[in-house]
Amino acid sequence: MAASPNYHYRPQTPPDRPVKRGPLRLVWRTVTKAWWDNIFSESAAAAFWQTLSMPPLLLGLLGSIGFIADWFGPAVIDAVHANILGFSRTVFSGNVVDQIIAPTVGDILTKGRTEIVSVGFLLSLWAGSSALASLVDSITLAYNQYMVRHSVWQRTFALLLYLVSLVLAVIGLPVIALGPDWLVRVVPQEFQDDVAWLIQVFYYPATGVLLVLALATLYKVSLPRKLPWHRGLPGALLAMLVFLCSSIGMRLYIAWVTSTGYTYGALATPIAFLLFAFFIGMAIIIGAQFNNAIEEMWPAKMTRKERRRWRRLEMRRMAQRMHTEEGYQAWRNGNAEHAVEEEPGARTTLRLPTNGTAPAVEDTGARDSGRERAREDDSAGPEPAEQARTAGAEEVRRAEQRGG
Repeated sequence: MAASPNYHYRPQTPPDRPVKRGPLRLVWRTVTKAWWDNIFSESAAAAFWQTLSMPPLLLGLLGSIGFIADWFGPAVIDAVHANILGFSRTVFSGNVVDQIIAPTVGDILTKGRTEIVSVGFLLSLWAGSSALASLVDSITLAYNQYMVRHSVWQRTFALLLYLVSLVLAVIGLPVIALGPDWLVRVVPQEFQDDVAWLIQVFYYPATGVLLVLALATLYKVSLPRKLPWHRGLPGALLAMLVFLCSSIGMRLYIAWVTSTGYTYGALATPIAFLLFAFFIGMAIIIGAQFNNAIEEMWPAKMTRKERRRWRRLEMRRMAQRMHTEEGYQAWRNGNAEHAVEEEPGARTTLRLPTNGTAPAVEDTGARDSGRERAREDDSAGPEPAEQARTAGAEEVRRAEQRGG
């Protein structure tokens, strides 16, 4: 389990104080909540699991595409291979693609498809879902719903979500890879140049829109207590923006390091891939934190199903409260009847001895009444004899002073 709940103190807004709303307040709330949830640790864990699960993930993806190659033709594998490498070059640096992604994809395409029915492939499904499980943990932690779902079920849920994503990717990747060429061929010849230009211009923006929609869907389905789907769009857009900026920054940094001659040697490419994976995880977590801040400042309205569930819960709570009050009243009435039957002041207490003798029974009522009489005597003031003695002593002192 990659993510863990944070039990540190986080300042909460008192319920009787109105929540301040505004862009700066929204940004501040997002940053502070992300800091208290250890966003750097969560991003590092996500990067580790992404790196560890990349070969099993590609094995499951490309190995499954081999089963549907007959639907699209024998060129589908090569087209998917080329599109994966082409898209990777727009995100990662050239060294990462050439030394990590391209060899891994090539090995799986040449050797991995024969292992699709093996036990190793089943194990690769579990390992490949680790990255998605890490992201699900981080998203639920950002929404303060980490402890709502049982940890075992959450890991199983991540595996099922990975399988669904794998099926969608197996069907969608060939369509994305072969769709542009197929679309150019089916249109009339006089429009082919225009369609090819439009595809070239809008291909990557359309891919970005699909990724935003997929990320918004991930934000929705990951939560045990789900929010409306459109509530995930702001965080998905922010995550895409954060990753694009960090990717550009990483490319500039790698180019600068390469130009200075400073290098990490054989570890340069793995470190670069880990940094890219780190920023992917950070972007997704920041998007989830941003959505949670919006939800706290502008809560979503309950759906009809949630209102029915809330009414049932309130009725159950009211019935339980009435049952508790009835039991309390019955308990009080029973104690009152028991007190009437007993003589007040006739209570006895058992005093435990301190010297080893037998325990003594003491009349608590008599002791209490004696204390009450003593308090009444003290409040009544000094007795007349005491007043007379005081007055005589005062007269003697005055006479001595006059005689002196």
